[in-house]
Amino acid sequence: MKKILITGGAGNIGSALASALVQLPETSVVIVDNLVTGTVSKIPLEYKNLVFIKADANSYHDMAAIMLSHRFDCIFHYAALVGVKRTLDNPIMVLKDIQGIQNILELAKNTGVKRVYFSSSSEVYGEPVEFPQNEITTPLNSRLPYAIVKNVCEAYLKSYYKEYGLNYTIFRFFNTYGPNQSTDFVIPRFLQKALKNEDISIYGNGSQTRTFCYINDNIELTTKTFLNDLCINETVNVGSDKEITILELARQIVKTTGSKSKIIHLPPLEEGDMTRRLPDINKMRKILNRELTTLEQGLPMLSKFIPVEN
Repeated sequence: MKKILITGGAGNIGSALASALVQLPETSVVIVDNLVTGTVSKIPLEYKNLVFIKADANSYHDMAAIMLSHRFDCIFHYAALVGVKRTLDNPIMVLKDIQGIQNILELAKNTGVKRVYFSSSSEVYGEPVEFPQNEITTPLNSRLPYAIVKNVCEAYLKSYYKEYGLNYTIFRFFNTYGPNQSTDFVIPRFLQKALKNEDISIYGNGSQTRTFCYINDNIELTTKTFLNDLCINETVNVGSDKEITILELARQIVKTTGSKSKIIHLPPLEEGDMTRRLPDINKMRKILNRELTTLEQGLPMLSKFIPVEN
């Protein structure tokens, strides 16, 4: 029996990961989430081999009690404050996530944990200096607290491996969208507006680019990494390499939904809206060994889950 801890398991990616892992043979999953941004409704509580504990990964007291009693084989540390606006509005709360990685690693090395999987972010690349963005060349030009914290957490993982031999895998997520993602984020927000025929607002002229990864691709990558002992002590970009501007995204969503929504331009954000994102996903492609889900495929699937009630 493999005992697995998922922190942040009531969030978009964490809950989808939990749903996949509980269906594997001989697994026991514990989800820890403080429900600041996650919700219980996303957790697959119908499975008997899953336990949810409301607790704060940034509290040593909370995590010590849980980890000492369960003795996990591996940990997916996905707990974090996320969302551009939320992290900009709460910079001190973002910095507290450094305590979270310290708690996890210190307790992991003393309780027999074999590997820690960490949800990092494309934000560690800051304003990019090369394309595509490769895992090896990581410029430390990030200025936002969220990006700095992810860089610091990555450094902790590498240091605990060097000092104590605690294995890790760092997943750098690039805009993963799916049914459990909050409408705080761009694709579900645009979809909800389009389905209600309301104006879609974008910041600036919309020329900033992003890539979007459907949740199924993310989860298949992470579960294969777990099951096949891949990417030990490595960093992996997890995303799509199909670049699209935010303006093109809005237009595509309007077209996909047959919406009457108009696209409205707001003043550019003062900070936090990087001009371009494009990951090198050679590692991801090798592991999946298939084509990734396109936006043309993913948007119709997601639109079925978007609430449109007033």
